[in-house]
Amino acid sequence: MSNPSYHLSELDALEAEAIHIIREVVAQMERPALLFSGGKDSIVMLHVAIRAFAPAPVPFPVVHIDTGHNFPEVIEFRDRMVAEHGLQLVVGSVQDAIDAGTVREEPNGSRNRIQTPVLLDTIEKNRFDACMGGARRDEEKARAKERVFSFRDEFGQWDPRNQRPELWSLYNGKVHPGESIRVFPLSNWTELDIWNYIATREVAVPSIYFAHERDVFDRNGMWMAANEFAVPREGDEVVTKKVRYRTVGDATLTAAVESDADTVEAIVAEIAATRLTERGATRGDDRVSEAAMEDRKKEGYF
Repeated sequence: MSNPSYHLSELDALEAEAIHIIREVVAQMERPALLFSGGKDSIVMLHVAIRAFAPAPVPFPVVHIDTGHNFPEVIEFRDRMVAEHGLQLVVGSVQDAIDAGTVREEPNGSRNRIQTPVLLDTIEKNRFDACMGGARRDEEKARAKERVFSFRDEFGQWDPRNQRPELWSLYNGKVHPGESIRVFPLSNWTELDIWNYIATREVAVPSIYFAHERDVFDRNGMWMAANEFAVPREGDEVVTKKVRYRTVGDATLTAAVESDADTVEAIVAEIAATRLTERGATRGDDRVSEAAMEDRKKEGYF
């Protein structure tokens, strides 16, 4: 009699871990939510969440903190996912907060930093006690310091030196009123894992991720798309290049990379060969200082 074998691939194991974490959030927390930017990581997380509860609907809302500086392809994709899967969408609008005078637009035009108070206000208004995000440890050193269940105090702040111990797969979601937990089900994934998952599970992503021709200009060594949010300065040369995006975010700060990868398979090959992280290659906000991301996370940024 032969012994039955049971083997999980690396992607199967990562998916199983993420499903376990998402189910733990639903089991432990009263009002969880999933942050959804329309980027590849939050798309994969939503796909995993759908699988975690199928055939039942996803039992929590998806939350988008809308800077108003979005790439149109991403907003179209967000709305299509919400309609296809019958999701409850909660939008925290930075523009509404500016109009109400609760935040002030920064001189450089970027809304990346001022989305933090909008996020915290959205969490408080909806009484969310857990917010799941698609951050991964390989993205940036401050994100590598986060626990899977990462505690935030009553002000939404994170203290990297005072985190709860997290042993094996035992997660502590205990909070008092006003406190909350940020949860990172994809912590152990890499960018290559994300793209391999998108390829093998045939997960749809916005067209912005695939190589296409776009008018761009150089800013601090990065290719910025010329549009209403990122306006070339006097002396900037606008050229047409074949580019794609490795991350999506505030269009004033998110750069494209030169690429011929116009299929998922080509992107997988490109990511396997690159030596630059996606944030290091494409995010101007991370170049402000060595501790830029950690400083923002202490304030409540995701």
